[in-house]
Amino acid sequence: MDLTTTYLGLRLPHPLMVGASPLIRDLDAVKRLEDAGAAAIVMSSLFEEQLVMEQMSSIALAAPDEETYAGVVGYFEGMDKFKLDPDGYLEQIQRIKETVFIPVIASLNGISRGGWLNFAKLMHQAGADALELNVYLVATDVDESGAAIEQQTIDMLRAVKEQLDIPVAVKLSPFYTALAHFARDLDAAGADGLVLFNRFCQPDIDVESMEIKHELELSTPHELLLRLRWLAILHGRVKCSLAASGGVHAPLDVVKAVMTGASAVQVVSSVLREGPEKLATLRQELADWLEEHEFDSIQQILGCMSLARCPDPRSYERANYMEILQNWEG
Repeated sequence: MDLTTTYLGLRLPHPLMVGASPLIRDLDAVKRLEDAGAAAIVMSSLFEEQLVMEQMSSIALAAPDEETYAGVVGYFEGMDKFKLDPDGYLEQIQRIKETVFIPVIASLNGISRGGWLNFAKLMHQAGADALELNVYLVATDVDESGAAIEQQTIDMLRAVKEQLDIPVAVKLSPFYTALAHFARDLDAAGADGLVLFNRFCQPDIDVESMEIKHELELSTPHELLLRLRWLAILHGRVKCSLAASGGVHAPLDVVKAVMTGASAVQVVSSVLREGPEKLATLRQELADWLEEHEFDSIQQILGCMSLARCPDPRSYERANYMEILQNWEG
């Protein structure tokens, strides 16, 4: 069975790759991921705040009496909790590249154009095969328009592309007014891929202590539905690669993602729950499903259920909403 696919210009033996996760901090775990058949690995993100803190701390040390930098330490309180500092991140890229032979995709997480983006070049020099630009923005400024927010991301992408010869993917959230239009603009600005979607970690409230609680919830299969819809809408409308991220737990989840247009499928939560060997299971069961349904390659189903090609394209639009509400019975 031919499961080969192309993502970000990288030829992969199959679409199953490991999305950003804490597993990359352990080289033994990274080797287990390769042994289980991971097609590629995405590094966990290095954050804009970490790089800005390092830059400002260097300035503050050079001019400790300057009032301008007196609040630097306080402003970035808690930044020391990151498992990998910038130098450690580069060293880990090098270690992983020395440990495995599969593509390694570095990740930068931020929201604004600035000097911190220059770190992308260092990631490339450390051995990264591609870069994932992870845009994680909660728009709370009432004076900032949607167009301005989108332009920030486009400017970030262009700034990074000017420095790199390796592919760059943009990982987005679904919370844009006109996501299809924005995706087309990113495609035109040089994005080699779009990853759908970033999972927003929602804060909870402890009503007794009256404090904000921050707890990571792993994904559920239900989250895949939003990804499927937008993969289907964008497939064939942008030239860049598409990847699904979030909600992939079973072989049929992979089939659905590919059918709607994903060239790659990032798996994290099910690997964290069940171990790296989950990838081998998904790969084998994906091959079994294709064979049972008399397909010779995964390319035969790529995008077959996209908006442009599915039997009822209205299902991805308003008709889907109306039909679901009308068909419910108590």
